[in-house]
Amino acid sequence: MASVSLQELFFEVQGKGTTGCNLKRHLSPRTVGAMLRKLPVEGHAHLLGSMPYIEARLDSGVERPRSEFGRGEVAYLPSSGSVCFFRGTTASKRMTPLGSIADPGLLDLVEQGDVLRIYAA
Repeated sequence: MASVSLQELFFEVQGKGTTGCNLKRHLSPRTVGAMLRKLPVEGHAHLLGSMPYIEARLDSGVERPRSEFGRGEVAYLPSSGSVCFFRGTTASKRMTPLGSIADPGLLDLVEQGDVLRIYAA
C-alpha cells in the first residue's frame, strides 16, 4: 500500500526477474514526482564500473544530493538524465537519492544491454 511519501513500484530486469522498487518523495520530491509522471521508465542497461544505469531522460536538476549510496539504492544522475542502481556500497558523483529496490541480488544479474524497467502495477 503506497503512502504520500512512499511509492511502491516494480523493478524488472527483462527475462531475469522482478522485485519491488520503492521511491520516496521525502528524499527528493521534485525528482520523484517527475519520474512518477514518466512511468514506465525503461532502457537498455549501461555499466559505469559495476553500477548499472539507464538513460531515463528525466528533466530534473540535482536535489538533496548525496555521494554515498548503499547496495540496492536507486539514484538520479542529473548530468546525464540517468537512473542508477547500486550493487554495493559506493562513494560516487553527487546524485539525487530516489529510493531502493527490495531484492538487491537482482542487480547482480544485470549485464550490459539488458532491458531495465521501473513501472507501476
